[in-house]
Amino acid sequence: MPASKKSSLVNSQKKLGIIAGGGELPYRLVNACRENGQPYFIVAFEGQTDPTILPGSDYMITRLGAAGRILNTLKAHGIEDLVIIGSIRRPSLPELRPDMRTFRFFTKLGLRAMGDDSLLSALRRELEDEGFVIRGIQDYVPDLLAMEGDYSRVRPKKGDWQDIDRGIEVSQALGGLDVGQSVIVQEGLVLGVEAAEGTDALISRCGGYKRKGRGGVLVKTCKPQQDQDLDLPTVGIRTLRMCQKAGLNGLVIHANRSILINPQEVAEYANRNKMFVVGVDIDNYKPKS
Repeated sequence: MPASKKSSLVNSQKKLGIIAGGGELPYRLVNACRENGQPYFIVAFEGQTDPTILPGSDYMITRLGAAGRILNTLKAHGIEDLVIIGSIRRPSLPELRPDMRTFRFFTKLGLRAMGDDSLLSALRRELEDEGFVIRGIQDYVPDLLAMEGDYSRVRPKKGDWQDIDRGIEVSQALGGLDVGQSVIVQEGLVLGVEAAEGTDALISRCGGYKRKGRGGVLVKTCKPQQDQDLDLPTVGIRTLRMCQKAGLNGLVIHANRSILINPQEVAEYANRNKMFVVGVDIDNYKPKS
């Protein structure tokens, strides 16, 4: 299994603002801050953030549309560096309840935010205009980054590499259009591509499209234009379990530009189920088939 990078905080003296969504990644960042003596403040969202990360922390709980209150609170705590991490379920307008600051942001954005990347880019610009510095979780927990190489004892066979080559080609082409990060390929046939439904739903529906023969491969890559401080592709044991349930042979992830949660657990599950998990340096990739 590839060696992970060792943890190295950007600046352990400055208080870090953590804008926390759901899932495991906010917990991993909070835990790293605690272990390294990094001061931090959590912005948690109603119905989104896991409340178990809050005890013992300085935090606020608010709604997604309260941008004015959030910005004022962060500035009152002297925070300059921000990490935005975790999944956010897109709210309805009544759930969002935008304050005037949020309303001005979306009014200025207009129809330009046609996909996640354009929306995140606009959010980054807005926060930087307010004087904040946007950091990636990998700046504080670098061992989350997927490394190049085999995580499993099982390695892709020649036929798998044909699917991997095709998957990389398609995922990067669609990523350039801000469509999605993931694609599933079986025997050269694209069974499905990720859109608004997300990777889990992609895997679930493609299980029913599989043909007889080799199992197929999930390829998940970083979009060419993707902001690596805000939205790196993320996989973990849940992803691999869904791949196994769908009958796929393995999983390919973008080395150095994606997050792999609990790689040891992922490797052990892959080995037990005779699946492969491979980190590929897609930025310097040459087709192998």
